[in-house]
Amino acid sequence: MNAHIRTPSLDDANAICQVIRRSITECCAADHKDDPELLAAWLQNKTTDNVCRWLQTEGALPVIAQIQGAVVGFALASSLGELMLCYLVPEARFTGVGRAMLSAIERKAAAVGIDTLRLESTRTARDFYLRYGFSPTGPAELAFGIEGYPMSKSVER
Repeated sequence: MNAHIRTPSLDDANAICQVIRRSITECCAADHKDDPELLAAWLQNKTTDNVCRWLQTEGALPVIAQIQGAVVGFALASSLGELMLCYLVPEARFTGVGRAMLSAIERKAAAVGIDTLRLESTRTARDFYLRYGFSPTGPAELAFGIEGYPMSKSVER
């Protein structure tokens, strides 16, 4: 699947929000276990207003993936090298779109002098990050009833 990767604008915020919410709801059942309370807690801050705030955060490194004009993925890293969000709609998984977004984030990070990307992976995404060079940095941590797996990767400059 060929995706167009670009920096999002505020006009993309609603579509980004929908990608995040669909991805969590439909792809991350191994994490939220279809528990309505866990899912509600996870989705609580996934709003269009918050996406706008995240995009406007100083030093934010966001990318979106589009296929035939539709937003199918979103990733966001901080100026400190934390990969905070990386989500795809279900139909874009396992197509190379996630890898393309991750590569774009790595290029953006390298361009601003970040040497290492860090993240806390879900169970669902853990194998994806391992495939693309991330290494575990500690034991799983429980937050809001969901396991997070700390990982990091050196960024090539």
